[in-house]
Amino acid sequence: MVQVYPDLYVKFLYYFNQKRDYYECHEVLEELWLEEGRDIFYQGLLQVAVGLYHFENHNLGGAIKMMRSALAKLEVYPDRWMGINLLQLKEEVQNYLERLLAIQDQPFPFTPLYITVIDSKLEELILRKQ
Repeated sequence: MVQVYPDLYVKFLYYFNQKRDYYECHEVLEELWLEEGRDIFYQGLLQVAVGLYHFENHNLGGAIKMMRSALAKLEVYPDRWMGINLLQLKEEVQNYLERLLAIQDQPFPFTPLYITVIDSKLEELILRKQ
């Protein structure tokens, strides 16, 4: 069966991976989240982007809250989901959260995350957004 990806999901991945525009990620995926009946997968991805946005803007509490919430929502999904390596993303978000919780003792600068796309069709759709 061929996977069909919503255009807003493709746009989210483009803004997340290529532009690193986490505010726009939020705008795009929130629209899809509402259209799709508040699917927690989309909400989890949205919260990863919002967590990064908060940390980039020096809101440590907001970043921690969003990363925790994102992990709780994404943990119920398989390792490979909607054309992405979700296991890798969950592991990276968990690591990021641990680093945020220890930031007082071990400061680190904002570092973007990357969502690994494992479906060549999805990758092609993302490249068309450029």
